[in-house]
Amino acid sequence: MRKLATFERPLDALVPQIVTAARIHVLDDADTAVTAMLIIDGRIAATGTVDECRARASEFSSATPVEHDLGDAVVVPGFIDAHAHPLMLGQMMSWVDCGPEKAASIPEIVALLKAAAERTPAGLPVRGYGYEQRNLAERRHPTRFELDEVATDREVYLMNASGHGGVVNSYTFELHGVTRDTPNPQGGEFFRDAEGELTGELSDAACNILTGVSGVKIGHHGPNFHLADAPEEHVRQLLAAQENFLQGGVTAVGDCQVTKREFDTYLRAAEQGGLSVRIAMYALSHLLDEVTELGMNGQFGNNTLSFAGIKFYADGTLGGWTAYFPDGYVGDPCRTGQLYHDPADYKGLIAKAHAAGLQTATHAQSPTALEMVIDAIESAQAETPRADARHRIEHCGLPTPEQIERMAAAGIRPVNQPQHYYNWGEGVEQAIGTPGERFNPLGEFVRAGVPVTISSDAPVADPRPLEAIQAAVTRITRRGHKLGPDDLAIDRRVALRAHTIDAARTIGREDDLGSLEIGKRADFAVLGADLFEVEAESIAQIEVRETWVDGVRRHAVGADATASTLESVTA
Repeated sequence: MRKLATFERPLDALVPQIVTAARIHVLDDADTAVTAMLIIDGRIAATGTVDECRARASEFSSATPVEHDLGDAVVVPGFIDAHAHPLMLGQMMSWVDCGPEKAASIPEIVALLKAAAERTPAGLPVRGYGYEQRNLAERRHPTRFELDEVATDREVYLMNASGHGGVVNSYTFELHGVTRDTPNPQGGEFFRDAEGELTGELSDAACNILTGVSGVKIGHHGPNFHLADAPEEHVRQLLAAQENFLQGGVTAVGDCQVTKREFDTYLRAAEQGGLSVRIAMYALSHLLDEVTELGMNGQFGNNTLSFAGIKFYADGTLGGWTAYFPDGYVGDPCRTGQLYHDPADYKGLIAKAHAAGLQTATHAQSPTALEMVIDAIESAQAETPRADARHRIEHCGLPTPEQIERMAAAGIRPVNQPQHYYNWGEGVEQAIGTPGERFNPLGEFVRAGVPVTISSDAPVADPRPLEAIQAAVTRITRRGHKLGPDDLAIDRRVALRAHTIDAARTIGREDDLGSLEIGKRADFAVLGADLFEVEAESIAQIEVRETWVDGVRRHAVGADATASTLESVTA
């Protein structure tokens, strides 16, 4: 942990800040709660009462502290979203929201897209997102013929909530030369009806027609669904996404899908001083050779932008029915999903990354895919023991109890998204049957000693940690359905830590992030109520009043999000 003695500037040149609130959850091991904290040079210098912080401030600097009284607010450490896709979130913020709060049926989706087409200049594509077919009245995907009602002279793309594909109109197929005779690409599918006619639905590598081959990196290395825009537009999208994270109280993000496009955007934004949340980058696995050849054998970077590890895919998504179930889905026995790797090939890739000292983060949902991942990590550890490798499994939807025990023994960290079952938990049950009620078995992780990390997977879900915490605590879906028995839920303390200090450990930043202990960075969220005191079903309704990063107010309800408190007091 970095201490105050490491300050690079003379302390007398720094203006101390004292923040007071009704309660400040430090989130140390003792679960300390205080009413004041002292911030110097963007770091926590003391916690306790306001008088104690004033006294400590005088020991560090002769400058009079600037005091910020947050009144009846409650402060928690800044939330860490360990698995999200910031650039994709920013891009989709300009698309049409066709999620469950906007459209409950296919005609309602078509109406939303039609309205967007009317206000979109001729020739430009119409893009929507957020539908989950089992949440629609029709309980199916829209078809290309229904999207033809939106437009027949431009591309129309409706992305599934899973992010792993969706539906296009007939014009899109015609533009890209896709016909009923076009073979499915490796790792993807153009779906067809019983007569062999294209339905308009496409998944995974079939999205190449939208992104170009530079967008989707199959070659057994998983999909990248981020559509290409001009570099300056990507920077604008990233700025919008960061504000979205800040609105939810998020101060650090693990980007689990970094290609050259995302990396270039981060560098451009950094050059412009446009990074307002911390980013830990996980490079997509097709870059593994380049990463190891460059000697990137561990975390590096600065406190705002850093490289964290490598992202792999084991199988697809439950929402899009591409997660691998070799015996078929209960909802459609003809669908099995897919594995992205031959198990032996995947084992070799994990061994290479592990031996190089890299943290890996593998998307895996089904028990079969999870078996491949756990086996590969166990094998890599046996060959090259590393005491604290912190290999991750992203989503980790349906591990068996035996697999959970092995994860605990191997130190594997699952990164779950409770908002997934909040938004479409019923659909998982319908898709795969009885195991579906165990989707994201957080309570089982806790009992087995497996550390819990929760995140949003934005834009698959909104980056709203309080909603994720509520879902983790209640396991009640958007429709009011209780998913599985009570012992799959976790308590509020575990849930809060899973989105703060334990998430910091998952991205390798627990020394300076995740709690408000002395020496750590002053990243925190200001809440309108204490999540430990409200009804569990009301946690998501708590207002995030402000979000601070490095002791600077980056977001405030009703205020200029770019206001810099620290700059104003040191000018």
